[in-house]
Amino acid sequence: MHIRSVTRADRDEWVRMRSKLYPDADPEEIDEWLDNAERGTHRVGVAVFVADRGDGRLAGFVEIGLRNYAEGCVTTPVAFLEGWYVDPDVRRQGLGARLVRTAEDWARARGLEEIASDTTLDNDASLRAHLALGFEEVERQICFRKAL
Repeated sequence: MHIRSVTRADRDEWVRMRSKLYPDADPEEIDEWLDNAERGTHRVGVAVFVADRGDGRLAGFVEIGLRNYAEGCVTTPVAFLEGWYVDPDVRRQGLGARLVRTAEDWARARGLEEIASDTTLDNDASLRAHLALGFEEVERQICFRKAL
């Protein structure tokens, strides 16, 4: 499987996978990113890499961006894994690791020294995957909100 930058032709497959990761996500977020990509503005602070099956379908993606701050990090800006997904039929074959390594290479090429990520407290599979790739857990939190 080939890892490469996302293109507009990947939109439907990216939406399919992203809806598995974020069921409530708005597909227009992808359109905004693709619009920025065509203008070249995405290269500064965000990138998306996909795993291409070679038959018009994708098998996974990683979205990486820059943040001014991430828990546990001491440098700024810091690379942040905004989204990371691999289709169930190709999990546990190293594809997720290849996607993250590509994101790490992107961050290193921009002179960044740290990469951060997060997951929900109940996502044990994500926790194990992050730890297996050398991430260290730095904090746990529960966030609150109240409508006014």
